[in-house]
Amino acid sequence: MTDKPDEYYIKETLNGNVNAYTFLVKRYNYMVFTLAVRIIKNREDAEEIAQDVFVKGYRNLANFKGDSKFSTWLYKIAYYASLDKLKSNKRQVNAENIDVIKGAYLEDSHNSHSELHDNERKNIINKALLKLSEEDRVIVTLYYFEELPIKEIVIVVGLSEDNVKVKLFRARKKLAELLKNVIEINTIDL
Repeated sequence: MTDKPDEYYIKETLNGNVNAYTFLVKRYNYMVFTLAVRIIKNREDAEEIAQDVFVKGYRNLANFKGDSKFSTWLYKIAYYASLDKLKSNKRQVNAENIDVIKGAYLEDSHNSHSELHDNERKNIINKALLKLSEEDRVIVTLYYFEELPIKEIVIVVGLSEDNVKVKLFRARKKLAELLKNVIEINTIDL
C-alpha cells in the first residue's frame, strides 16, 4: 500500500480513512522536519512544528487543490509555520547539529575514519548554512538537499522565479566563500 501515489492517500483520507493519512506522514515526515530544523535551528521546536504541520495538513486537506505536488503544499505549510515560530520566539536559539543522527555500528577503523570525515564535512556545511539568512538557507535546502525544482521553491517561499534564482546564486556564492575560509583556516592549522 505504501507505493501508491499521494493522490490515492489524499482521496482515501478525504473519504474517511484516517489511517491513509499515516502513509503521507511517514512519507514526508523527515522532509518537513529537515526544513523546520534548518529554519528554527532547534530540534525540539522543529519536531513540534512538524507535528503541527501534519495536523494542519490533515485539517486542511480538503483545501488541497492539486495545483502543485502534495509535498510542495506541505513544504509551504512547514515554511510559514517555521517563520511564525521564529517570530514568536524573538530570541536567538543556540544552533545544534541539524543532521538526524542514525545509530550505526562501525565495522572497522577504515569505516570509522570515513564516517568521522563525513560527519566533519557535514558539520562544516551545516555551520556555513547557519550563517545564511533564514530565507537563503531555506532556498538552498529546498534546491540542493530536497532537490525541488525552482518552480516548486517559488510556490513554497512565495517569491518570483527570478528572485529565487538570484537568491540561490547569491547564497551559493556566500556559501562557497564561507567554506573556502574554513578550508583555508584548517589548512593553516595543519
